[in-house]
Parts: sequence; structure tokens; C-alpha cells
Amino acid sequence: MNEFVAGVLRLVLRVVVVAMGVVLFLSLVAAVMVLALVWALRAGWARLTGKPVTPWVMRMVPRTGFGTVFRSTERWTAARRASPAADAAPEESAASRRGGVLPGAQDVTDVVPREVR
Repeated sequence: MNEFVAGVLRLVLRVVVVAMGVVLFLSLVAAVMVLALVWALRAGWARLTGKPVTPWVMRMVPRTGFGTVFRSTERWTAARRASPAADAAPEESAASRRGGVLPGAQDVTDVVPREVR
């Protein structure tokens, strides 16, 4: 009896998963069809009025992504500069703005510099 119930549950689960997949597929097809219909109506209207048919494009400049990230980090570092720790030496604040020097790196004394080969 347990085998029969397990088999029925497996079958029901498979049917439900396949039905969910079919619903997802049909909804994606419907969305694509709506976009195609809107595009066809837009192109038809442009031809009817004698205007050029302009494509739908997503203009993306790679520099804008960098600028967005850079501006978001400025917001976080501005809050850090406004804190009481911002009253530290001007060398530390300049170094933190450059991003290449760790805070307190000038206090390290156990490192001996050597020539680069």
C-alpha cells in the first residue's frame, strides 16, 4: 500500500511541476507576442505617417556604470570623513581618498625597504 501511495504522490508532483513549466512558458510566449504586436503597430504607424521606423535600443555607455559605483562610494566615504576620526592627520585623509594606502601604514617600523631587482 505504501508503494502505491508513493507512486501516486510522485505522479501528482510530476504533473504539478510540468503544469507550472507550461504556465511559465505560455506566459513568456504571451509577453513576447504582446511586444511583437506593439512593435508592429508602432512600425505601421511610422510608415503610415511617413516617419522613419526607429529601433528600440538600450543605450549603455560602460563609463556610466563606473560613474554610478564611484558616486555611491563617495556617499559612504563622505559619512566617514564627517566622523570624529576625520580630525586625524591630513596625510591619512589624503591617503584614504587615494585608496592605495592602508590607514596607519606610516606607523609600521618593522619593515626594511630593499632594492627592486
